[in-house]
Amino acid sequence: MGVSGESRAGDDGWERERLRLQLESQRRMQDGVLTHAQLVAAGLTRADLARMQRRNELRRVHPRVYVDHTGPLNWHQRAWAAVLYAAPAYLYGPSAEPPRTEQLARPGFVPGPIHVAIDQSRRVKTQPGIVIHRITNLESHAYGGTPPRLRLEDNALAMAHEARSDIDTVASLANVVGRSYVTPDSLRAALHRFPSLRRRAWIATIIDDLESGTHSVLEHGYLTKVERAHGLPQSDRQVPRISPSGSQFRDVEYEAYGLVVELDGALGHDTWRDQARDADRALDDLAATGAVTARLRWHQVYDSPCRTALSLVRILRSRGWAGRPVACSDSCPIGAEP
Repeated sequence: MGVSGESRAGDDGWERERLRLQLESQRRMQDGVLTHAQLVAAGLTRADLARMQRRNELRRVHPRVYVDHTGPLNWHQRAWAAVLYAAPAYLYGPSAEPPRTEQLARPGFVPGPIHVAIDQSRRVKTQPGIVIHRITNLESHAYGGTPPRLRLEDNALAMAHEARSDIDTVASLANVVGRSYVTPDSLRAALHRFPSLRRRAWIATIIDDLESGTHSVLEHGYLTKVERAHGLPQSDRQVPRISPSGSQFRDVEYEAYGLVVELDGALGHDTWRDQARDADRALDDLAATGAVTARLRWHQVYDSPCRTALSLVRILRSRGWAGRPVACSDSCPIGAEP
């Protein structure tokens, strides 16, 4: 039995409506950003696209990527445009999450380029406002999202791989540790997906520290980069102390000079309870032995060990140390100390 012309016209009308609704759904999901392929799949012709651009209903953002208005693009629209241009691609690095509200409200804030990751096997021509990174086995690191992005843990490790220094590596981990869904196990799983990660063994030790609640990496850094490298007196480590709150251990102690060094290797944000606990420990030391407490974090040990050593030298001298510190290099500020 043949199909009447009226039926065929009705079917064509339903199909056009389906395609229109599909395009509208894509437009809404992608914050008004659409690709040439999506527009053509909806039945639009080259003439249609030219007419829509003349009427300012579409504006070209990147080759074969358009937005549905002529005004400035917000962050999400820039992100969608970058991901769709380089597709298959995922938001990467500093672009894996949108800028915070307080950043956007800051006078003179200029948003940076959108960073996207593509697979190592591909080549994509760069465009203004887009920075392209290439990752091996990209799909194993990818998370869906709108726009699609790398998994949070994988993104942190990818940034750690590109970090120029140890402290930048720690900063990339600090940005994600403390999130309710980021755990040592999830970080370790991400680490397995990066077999060629730079500083891989060192990062694995930091993750182990997070799990065990210790600070062995920071303690070793203090010993080698601050104390030994600058000729400070030999300290005692993990010194037991009985305080009103029970038995505790001090990370580093120079008992003869009444100086305690506490190494805070926490990577998440401190809460007021953590700060209160730390203040109690320092007050206990001062009350029990007269010892002062210097609290050091990753920055003081890995980013500015010479400046940290100089401050400790001055504290130690004020408390009776007569030794001679050592400059670790020609540029070390300890070399200028009398």
